[in-house]
Amino acid sequence: QVQLVESGGGLVQAGGSLRLSCAASGLTFSLYTMAWFRQAPGKERDFVAGISWSGGGTVYADSAKGRFTISRDNFKYTVHLQMNSLKPEDTAVYYCAAARRLRVETIPSNYDYWGQGIQVTVSS
Repeated sequence: QVQLVESGGGLVQAGGSLRLSCAASGLTFSLYTMAWFRQAPGKERDFVAGISWSGGGTVYADSAKGRFTISRDNFKYTVHLQMNSLKPEDTAVYYCAAARRLRVETIPSNYDYWGQGIQVTVSS
């Protein structure tokens, strides 16, 4: 049974930082591209950042470039999203996702497994 469990969310002031973590189990982690998506109330689930199975390739949404960094540890089965210079518009539920793909995918339907999501709230 595959499980992706997010942690590290919460409330932060604008300009602050948060580090999200996703712990994976039940899958051969190193075979999966990993990504973070987010969904604000009333909006679609949007791609934020993704990292290839080896960690050698990363892709960022324009909104995340220069502020967010995705990383992974294939020994610990974890993926992280370091978020700096947070803005109120970053407020959303953030989801960790896994795809058995060779490259980073930005479309949610291309992902095989999802975490339950974690709330990130940025106050102005």
